[in-house]
Amino acid sequence: MNSMNYRVIKNNENYAAALADAERLVANDPAPGTIEGDQLELLTVLIEDYEKRQFQFDLPDPIQAIEFRMEEQGLRQKDLVPMLGSRSRVSEVLSGKRPLTVAMIRALTLGLGVPTEILIGSRTKTPETLGELAESLEWSRFPVNEMRRRGWFDFARPAAKRSSEELVQALFSQITNDPAFALYRRKFRGEGLSDESRYSVLAWTARVLIRAKREAKSESAFKPNAINLDVLRQLVCLSSLEAGPRLAVEFLAKRGIIVIVEPKLPKTMLDGVALLTEKGQAVIGLTLRYDRLDAFWFTLVHEVIHVWRHLSSPDEAFIDRIERTESDDQREKEANRLAREALIPRGIWRRSKAFLSPTREAIEDLAQQLGISPAVVVGRLHFETGNYRTFNDFVGSGSVRKLFAEAVF
Repeated sequence: MNSMNYRVIKNNENYAAALADAERLVANDPAPGTIEGDQLELLTVLIEDYEKRQFQFDLPDPIQAIEFRMEEQGLRQKDLVPMLGSRSRVSEVLSGKRPLTVAMIRALTLGLGVPTEILIGSRTKTPETLGELAESLEWSRFPVNEMRRRGWFDFARPAAKRSSEELVQALFSQITNDPAFALYRRKFRGEGLSDESRYSVLAWTARVLIRAKREAKSESAFKPNAINLDVLRQLVCLSSLEAGPRLAVEFLAKRGIIVIVEPKLPKTMLDGVALLTEKGQAVIGLTLRYDRLDAFWFTLVHEVIHVWRHLSSPDEAFIDRIERTESDDQREKEANRLAREALIPRGIWRRSKAFLSPTREAIEDLAQQLGISPAVVVGRLHFETGNYRTFNDFVGSGSVRKLFAEAVF
């Protein structure tokens, strides 16, 4: 493999050559920012991408997993009635005619010990009609009153006379003619989703998609080659400007990624979402739960990496809650790692005075050296040390939401 012309690894021969080049570069211990340092960084990304594609294992089929547990425990279909609701419903689930609801998944996880991840990945038949959808959803769990207060149903006047089910169905019909796609086929992954918040997440995501559809200037699908490490660094350098967050939205729009700022719904702890529309357009939603520059830039870059590296189908979405702790999900780990690397390369960070002996001057010097906001440096320092009380005047509290007047907080 020509070390000056690295490309996407497509076979084992390319993979072996890439590993050999990486080992040679590691032995030379290149300094960050040098030609060899950049080559090693790019090789690492390409190798991880190939390994992720090549060594991927599918989860067991959920129905087979349920039947295996039944056989293992000596259970018959009637024994699942307390978990699923009726004999007919048990029969429909096991034959693949009825999708698993959140309540069913919870009951089967507790009753049979089938891992939630397997059941959430259900490949059971998706409901074909709104009538079948209505049977499976608990419409009263959508935060309809708050959605109405925010004007999300203004298109459906007179909204006051319509039921929760009618209003939510009308909302989803603005995204697609197939409500089953919006409500069932999309698999939500990440740290921001829980059983308690699921209905609010569905509603908030619908709102993000509706606004993205209105703001999209074309219906062309996102092309992953529109993003690379150089583009990420250009994006990060916008943090040095006062209007950087707004400029970042424009920057990404030119590369086929629509960014929507939509305040979170109550009782949810969301920071962002990355997903593709049914037609393959890339959309990022941000809640600005933390109105700080450091939080904005890390969350945005994190979601861009999900779009670039992890989204290949409209059937899934990454819901994120950005906190101090590391996720166990490999894709979340990769998004965290690459986001930190794009914001401040690890080799530079570990040798900087901002990390080794942080002072205001050291923070400002590193920010100037990298062409980024001091808020990004302090955000990294807070994460690394766990001390979130130092240099707080640098993080830009209260300076992000005001740049997005279209979102009412």
